[in-house]
Amino acid sequence: MKCRFCKNQLVDVFLNLGYTPLANSYLKKTEIDKPELSFPLCAYVCKKCFLVQIDEEEKPENIFTDYAYFSSYSKTWLKHIEEFSKEMIHRFQLTKESKVIEIASNDGYLLKNFKKKNIPILGIEPASNVAKFAKKKGIPTVEKFFSNKTATELVKKHHSADILIAVKVLPHVPNLNDFLKGIKKILKPNGTVIVQFSAYLSKLISQREFDTIYHEHYSYFSLFTLNKIFSAHGLKIFDVDELSIHGGSLRIYATHKKQKVIVSKKIQKLIDKEKKLGLRNLATYKNFNERVVSLKFDLWKFFINAQKQGKKVVCYGAPAKGNTLLNYCGIKNDLIEFTVDISPHKQGLYLPGTHIPIYNPSHIKKNKPDYVLILAWNLKKEIMEQMNFIRDWGGKFVTPIPNVRVIQ
Repeated sequence: MKCRFCKNQLVDVFLNLGYTPLANSYLKKTEIDKPELSFPLCAYVCKKCFLVQIDEEEKPENIFTDYAYFSSYSKTWLKHIEEFSKEMIHRFQLTKESKVIEIASNDGYLLKNFKKKNIPILGIEPASNVAKFAKKKGIPTVEKFFSNKTATELVKKHHSADILIAVKVLPHVPNLNDFLKGIKKILKPNGTVIVQFSAYLSKLISQREFDTIYHEHYSYFSLFTLNKIFSAHGLKIFDVDELSIHGGSLRIYATHKKQKVIVSKKIQKLIDKEKKLGLRNLATYKNFNERVVSLKFDLWKFFINAQKQGKKVVCYGAPAKGNTLLNYCGIKNDLIEFTVDISPHKQGLYLPGTHIPIYNPSHIKKNKPDYVLILAWNLKKEIMEQMNFIRDWGGKFVTPIPNVRVIQ
């Protein structure tokens, strides 16, 4: 396997999670007794550019064309996006003369905020089942994967962006160089591209967020590496924000290299901070596997103790990260009776690999478990507020990342 950015041969393992099913390949009841596909899930680090990446075991077309993830079911996330939209409208003085284009626009949850202000918008979304919901909301949506070819087609149809938004998409791109070519092409000469993603490498390593690694996340970035990638494609990162959302996210702002903009001092400060954390030291990456194995043992200790005491453990959430966690740790439906999820698109299905059934959150109140393991730990505050009633019968919450923690 070669680095998808600099084409260097990859030999250094960052984390080997064995064979797992695709993290969003939820099963119907009729499918749980049938053979299930699993793929190698091994992340490597490039010793030349320090991009962490997995091989393209499955084509994006087989993952994202009919997609289980809808963005509109987390109050925390929707509030974050509403504040983001207001900030961008004010910062870049967007008007009805501006054009905002979003890559991987999902169900239109973000673009609707610009539509309300009569700012022209366009969504690009490959999952037809998700795009259908966006169109119902009146969000103009092109049902395609974003690429250099897609950008060329859209520019010919007079779709160029003053503001190009790519939220929670960059890690999902197997062909990084082609994707960046497309960004440069569709961005107006004085336009700005805003890229935001979770699983920021600094937080992933320091907080042991190994469960954010799954087959549809092809790459994991530091700002140092991202700066190299953008620069190689004639784009200049001029500002950056570190965000707490989703366990630690990064938002970068970039424009064409020729544009005269003030480059924020925050960029070099963050790159220096990454260096102090060891993100340009190969040993930092090679030691991560051992730290994850330690976390796996701690989670097993929790389940063994709970079983000895006759305690019932269920889960909250059916996120992709939860499927990585459970499958890697070998925790199945003999230890966890069920999980719940607020998304109606997941209720009635089963988690891939572990075959744990997914119910409506009300199922927890009926069953009164002793522990609720929060698989969507990035939304733990919202979930604990929503499920606070478990304390009425002495129930406790458990979070698995960065350490196994029982919350009284």
